[in-house]
Amino acid sequence: MKYFSTRGGEIELSFEETVLTGLAPNGGLYIPAEIPLLPEDWEEKWSSYTFQQLSVAVLSLYISPSEISTQELSDLVEKSYKTFRHTDVTPLKRLDGSLGERHILELWHGPTYAFKDVALQLLGNIFEFFLQRQNAKKGAGEQRERLTVLGATSGDTGSAAIYGLRNKADIAIYILHPKGRVSPIQEAQMTTVTDSNVHNIAVKGTFDDCQASSLAFDIVKTLFSDQAFNAQHHLGAINSINWARILAQTVYYFLAYFSLRRTMGVPLIQFVVPTGNFGDVLAGYYAKRMGLPVENFVIATNENDILARFWKSGKYEKISSDVGPEETVPADGASDGKQAGGVKETLSPAMDILISSNFERLLWYLAYEDAANDRQIACATVNGWMDKMKSDGRVSVPVSVLEAARKDFVAERISDSQTLQSIRDTFDESKYVADPHTAVGIAAAKVVAGHRWAKDKGPSQEVVQIILSTAHPAKFSEAVTTALHDAAAFSFEKDVLPDDFKGLLKMERRVIDVENSVDAVKKVINDRAP
Repeated sequence: MKYFSTRGGEIELSFEETVLTGLAPNGGLYIPAEIPLLPEDWEEKWSSYTFQQLSVAVLSLYISPSEISTQELSDLVEKSYKTFRHTDVTPLKRLDGSLGERHILELWHGPTYAFKDVALQLLGNIFEFFLQRQNAKKGAGEQRERLTVLGATSGDTGSAAIYGLRNKADIAIYILHPKGRVSPIQEAQMTTVTDSNVHNIAVKGTFDDCQASSLAFDIVKTLFSDQAFNAQHHLGAINSINWARILAQTVYYFLAYFSLRRTMGVPLIQFVVPTGNFGDVLAGYYAKRMGLPVENFVIATNENDILARFWKSGKYEKISSDVGPEETVPADGASDGKQAGGVKETLSPAMDILISSNFERLLWYLAYEDAANDRQIACATVNGWMDKMKSDGRVSVPVSVLEAARKDFVAERISDSQTLQSIRDTFDESKYVADPHTAVGIAAAKVVAGHRWAKDKGPSQEVVQIILSTAHPAKFSEAVTTALHDAAAFSFEKDVLPDDFKGLLKMERRVIDVENSVDAVKKVINDRAP
């Protein structure tokens, strides 16, 4: 299996080269040269597989055994998930309630209590595996291969990446986060890791300021595109621009399917995914393209709704051109008013973005289909769209492309007030405590189910909804306690707070404050390079 950039070029990379490179030099994202189909006997053969066994089976379709043997891949997978707190790794739980069958896929049983552990525990071990193999071939006195991992986060990516890479030989990790814009628990999870190879950088600004300079460039992407800087430090990506993250996340869609199949036969499944950067739902799209039976996907966004607006209009734009800038009344525990640069600060901060960094991969497949499966035309089209997005902050796709996007996806926008109500309703109906991102997904699921109920003139039992739960509720205590402050028999410390979080806010921290500029971040990395 080879990989190429969504923006074209003749170069195709191996899996190892793709993982270690992260972002293509032309600014594109790497995708597989083809999406493999599932084996003919996959449903029977894989039906009783554990998460770890499914990981090996799925990943093997994308990784040549000449790069990572089946035994080596199995060892990497076992090492990556042995620290997860649940034997199923990502367990499926049924929710009580109306409007049809609904389940929660809990993705937060890893070391940092967030879904990103699923991919980043594995990615950290893959980084280490490739570096160790390269350095084992070095002669005495030869310079060792090193990797400088660079990423930006609005919370969970940073801590998950740090926990996946802390104390690994020949790897340094630099995580940018917006100063004052992550939850106290998220910030503490990152900055209390004091291993010598871990460097936390607090940037003054919003998440997209961490990912975009004043000229609308990504700080992270700009550094990856700086060939001299990249060559000097050998940059590696841990954000979902790295293909390995998307690949790792496809596995829990298969696990959810088999978990449901054992209890319900073979129902039609609709996955509901709270998302900002589109990586989590894109993993499901790949699973469906491989052959996993999925009815469609619901994209659940908060008030930073670039994705929901695209599915309604076909316009991919930072700020809506249809109406004036929207001012909203702040909900308790958040400031929903218009923020600098158009980003709205919400109760679900991991989705507080202007540009959806993984959406380019889906756009490529839509362009490819629209171009009658001509790869060269698709790359040129995407390159043009991204250039226009960079220069104008918006681009419109043809009606045929929008119609193709609507075949597999619907999108709903959920406000902070709806998020709080969703947390409360879910607790009242099911005694289940949802974090605000999961609550966005639950609220969107109800909206979509309600539309289907009205259309069918009654409940539809054919479609079963699976909502991806992306974080433990303790990571967002303010939103949860605001929603449930007067709920009978609810205690945050007793019902929600894990022992791992107790005392975390009082631990020693290490963080570097910088201004929002590429040069400031460069200086931090240059000053600490070996």
